Amino acid sequence: MFLNKKINAVSFGEVLFDVFGTEKKIGGAPLNLALRTASFGFPVAMISAVGDDEDGKVICDYTKKNQLDTSGILTTPDYETGIVQVTLNERGSATYEIKFPSAWDFIEVNEKTNSIVKNADVFFYGSLICRNEVSQKTLFTLLENNNKIFKVFDVNLRKPFYDIELLERLMNKADFIKFNDEEILEIASGLGFNSDDLEENIHFISQKTQTPSICVTLGKHGSIMIWEGKIYRHSGYRVEVSDTVGAGDSFLASLIVQLLSKNTPEEAMDFASAVGAIVASKPGANPLINQSEIDKLLRVAH
Repeated sequence: MFLNKKINAVSFGEVLFDVFGTEKKIGGAPLNLALRTASFGFPVAMISAVGDDEDGKVICDYTKKNQLDTSGILTTPDYETGIVQVTLNERGSATYEIKFPSAWDFIEVNEKTNSIVKNADVFFYGSLICRNEVSQKTLFTLLENNNKIFKVFDVNLRKPFYDIELLERLMNKADFIKFNDEEILEIASGLGFNSDDLEENIHFISQKTQTPSICVTLGKHGSIMIWEGKIYRHSGYRVEVSDTVGAGDSFLASLIVQLLSKNTPEEAMDFASAVGAIVASKPGANPLINQSEIDKLLRVAH
């Protein structure tokens, strides 16, 4: 299923607590990506920042316990660890209220973070981390100083923290971009391309940003991907949804490690779709998943 060679991954961006009413769960899309990648046995480093507070200590302890290299997680005494208020609708879909400023808005570049990225094979990043100039500058410094790494842009639009010019700069740096269907239509339209056809939008973004590989998730309708010039589709797996938080992150992490492990695009999408569906069927962004659960879903489908 995976290569014997270990793929070294690094994820850059927000670490925080998602607050669901009275319940708090550790999250942040880049951290979700890192945790799911590490769960498959790959070495993963997290680059972020937490406050010098109890929430920050809990996040650092949790990430260490889950086999992440936390040497790139800075502690800042001036800002508190990130908090996001999450509201779920009757379908389990989430809306977010993201506290600003938070510690992760102030990720500084240093020798340690440079070294972590230099030794990695794949680099995950998103758009939310760019809402503040300090972390944005650090991200672009790391992207520009490390051309050989496989760069994966996980779009994750969160209003009002983005604009089309910033998104285009982030896409231009990527080797692989992951959108949901609403995001790609909004961004393509912002760049002057108006079509309801997802394939046309994928080809437009790919050509416009010189990004060879793009995947678009379609919720319960599966996903569509361009990889090495060819379009692939997967219809997804039907599950009883608990909540959708983190399902797309687990899908993306699973897809990338499968593709970089030289599995076929069909196998990679199949595996990633199963993982994403299982996450959606459980509460929270980072539920434990064992291989037998994945195998069972794949067997039922085939």
